[in-house]
Amino acid sequence: MEREKMLKGAELFSGLSERYLKQLASSCRERTFAKGELLVKQGEPGVGIFIIISGKVKVVKETSIGEKFDIAVHGPGEFIGEMTVLDGAPRSASVVAEEETKCLLLTSWDFNAAMKTHPEIALEVLPVVVRRFRETNNKLLEMGRM
Repeated sequence: MEREKMLKGAELFSGLSERYLKQLASSCRERTFAKGELLVKQGEPGVGIFIIISGKVKVVKETSIGEKFDIAVHGPGEFIGEMTVLDGAPRSASVVAEEETKCLLLTSWDFNAAMKTHPEIALEVLPVVVRRFRETNNKLLEMGRM
Protein backbone atom coordinates (compact mmCIF):
# COMPACT_ATOMS: atom_id res chain seq x y z
CA MET A 1 0.00 0.00 0.00
CA GLU A 2 2.85 2.40 0.79
CA ARG A 3 4.33 2.12 -2.73
CA GLU A 4 0.91 2.72 -4.26
CA LYS A 5 0.61 5.89 -2.18
CA MET A 6 4.06 7.04 -3.33
CA LEU A 7 3.16 6.43 -6.97
CA LYS A 8 -0.16 8.24 -6.59
CA GLY A 9 1.78 11.22 -5.18
CA ALA A 10 3.88 11.49 -8.34
CA GLU A 11 2.30 13.64 -11.04
CA LEU A 12 3.08 11.01 -13.69
CA PHE A 13 0.82 8.45 -12.02
CA SER A 14 -1.62 10.67 -10.13
CA GLY A 15 -4.46 10.05 -12.60
CA LEU A 16 -4.26 6.27 -12.53
CA SER A 17 -6.90 4.11 -10.91
CA GLU A 18 -6.09 2.10 -7.78
CA ARG A 19 -6.04 -1.06 -9.88
CA TYR A 20 -3.21 0.20 -12.10
CA LEU A 21 -1.35 1.82 -9.24
CA LYS A 22 -1.35 -1.52 -7.42
CA GLN A 23 -0.05 -3.32 -10.51
CA LEU A 24 2.77 -0.82 -11.07
CA ALA A 25 3.64 -0.59 -7.38
CA SER A 26 4.16 -4.34 -7.19
CA SER A 27 6.84 -4.01 -9.89
CA CYS A 28 8.73 -1.16 -8.21
CA ARG A 29 11.99 -1.60 -6.32
CA GLU A 30 13.47 0.82 -3.79
CA ARG A 31 16.90 2.32 -4.42
CA THR A 32 18.97 4.69 -2.31
CA PHE A 33 21.66 6.98 -3.77
CA ALA A 34 24.37 8.76 -1.80
CA LYS A 35 25.06 12.46 -2.27
CA GLY A 36 26.99 12.90 -5.54
CA GLU A 37 26.02 9.48 -6.90
CA LEU A 38 24.74 9.24 -10.47
CA LEU A 39 21.23 7.86 -10.91
CA VAL A 40 21.55 7.92 -14.70
CA LYS A 41 24.29 8.93 -17.12
CA GLN A 42 23.74 10.84 -20.34
CA GLY A 43 24.15 8.60 -23.40
CA GLU A 44 23.60 5.31 -21.59
CA PRO A 45 20.56 3.07 -22.01
CA GLY A 46 17.74 3.63 -19.55
CA VAL A 47 16.62 1.00 -17.09
CA GLY A 48 13.41 2.67 -15.98
CA ILE A 49 11.57 5.52 -14.33
CA PHE A 50 12.72 6.81 -10.96
CA ILE A 51 10.09 8.23 -8.60
CA ILE A 52 11.76 10.32 -5.90
CA ILE A 53 10.59 9.44 -2.39
CA SER A 54 13.02 11.63 -0.45
CA GLY A 55 16.05 13.73 -1.23
CA LYS A 56 16.86 15.87 -4.24
CA VAL A 57 18.44 15.30 -7.67
CA LYS A 58 19.89 17.60 -10.31
CA VAL A 59 19.49 17.04 -14.06
CA VAL A 60 22.63 17.99 -16.02
CA LYS A 61 22.96 18.16 -19.80
CA GLU A 62 26.40 18.01 -21.43
CA THR A 63 26.90 19.42 -24.92
CA SER A 64 29.03 17.85 -27.63
CA ILE A 65 31.85 20.26 -26.72
CA GLY A 66 31.78 19.35 -23.03
CA GLU A 67 29.81 22.28 -21.62
CA LYS A 68 27.50 21.30 -18.76
CA PHE A 69 24.16 22.94 -18.03
CA ASP A 70 21.94 22.42 -14.99
CA ILE A 71 18.49 21.77 -16.43
CA ALA A 72 16.32 21.05 -13.40
CA VAL A 73 16.19 20.01 -9.76
CA HIS A 74 13.63 17.43 -8.65
CA GLY A 75 12.50 16.37 -5.20
CA PRO A 76 9.97 14.12 -3.47
CA GLY A 77 6.97 13.18 -5.60
CA GLU A 78 8.74 14.00 -8.85
CA PHE A 79 10.08 11.57 -11.44
CA ILE A 80 12.91 11.18 -13.94
CA GLY A 81 13.65 8.81 -16.80
CA GLU A 82 10.27 8.74 -18.50
CA MET A 83 11.55 9.74 -21.97
CA THR A 84 13.95 6.82 -22.34
CA VAL A 85 11.32 4.37 -21.16
CA LEU A 86 8.89 5.58 -23.79
CA ASP A 87 11.20 5.94 -26.80
CA GLY A 88 14.03 3.50 -26.02
CA ALA A 89 16.71 6.11 -26.84
CA PRO A 90 19.78 6.60 -24.63
CA ARG A 91 19.52 8.96 -21.65
CA SER A 92 19.37 12.59 -22.81
CA ALA A 93 20.94 13.95 -19.59
CA SER A 94 22.69 12.81 -16.44
CA VAL A 95 21.02 12.91 -13.04
CA VAL A 96 23.02 13.20 -9.83
CA ALA A 97 21.85 13.03 -6.21
CA GLU A 98 22.24 16.43 -4.53
CA GLU A 99 21.77 14.73 -1.15
CA GLU A 100 20.97 11.20 -0.04
CA THR A 101 18.01 10.28 -2.22
CA LYS A 102 15.56 7.40 -2.00
CA CYS A 103 13.62 6.39 -5.11
CA LEU A 104 11.22 3.82 -6.44
CA LEU A 105 12.46 2.30 -9.69
CA LEU A 106 9.90 1.06 -12.20
CA THR A 107 11.77 -0.80 -14.93
CA SER A 108 11.16 -0.09 -18.59
CA TRP A 109 10.18 -3.70 -19.10
CA ASP A 110 7.50 -3.64 -16.40
CA PHE A 111 6.13 -0.22 -17.36
CA ASN A 112 5.95 -0.99 -21.08
CA ALA A 113 4.33 -4.37 -20.40
CA ALA A 114 1.67 -2.65 -18.27
CA MET A 115 0.99 -0.08 -20.99
CA LYS A 116 0.67 -2.78 -23.67
CA THR A 117 -1.77 -4.73 -21.52
CA HIS A 118 -3.67 -1.61 -20.41
CA PRO A 119 -3.32 1.20 -23.01
CA GLU A 120 -5.36 3.50 -20.78
CA ILE A 121 -2.23 3.82 -18.60
CA ALA A 122 -0.43 5.40 -21.55
CA LEU A 123 -3.34 7.78 -22.15
CA GLU A 124 -3.04 9.00 -18.56
CA VAL A 125 0.74 9.46 -18.46
CA LEU A 126 1.43 10.86 -21.95
CA PRO A 127 0.03 14.36 -21.30
CA VAL A 128 2.30 14.65 -18.27
CA VAL A 129 5.33 13.53 -20.29
CA VAL A 130 4.55 15.96 -23.12
CA ARG A 131 4.17 18.85 -20.63
CA ARG A 132 7.54 17.97 -19.08
CA PHE A 133 9.15 17.83 -22.54
CA ARG A 134 7.76 21.27 -23.44
CA GLU A 135 9.01 22.78 -20.17
CA THR A 136 12.49 21.34 -20.68
CA ASN A 137 12.58 22.44 -24.31
CA ASN A 138 11.59 26.00 -23.33
CA LYS A 139 14.25 26.09 -20.62
CA LEU A 140 16.93 24.97 -23.09
CA LEU A 141 15.83 27.62 -25.58
CA GLU A 142 16.02 30.30 -22.90
CA MET A 143 19.51 29.13 -21.92
CA GLY A 144 20.60 29.45 -25.54
CA ARG A 145 19.62 33.13 -25.54
CA MET A 146 21.86 34.01 -22.58
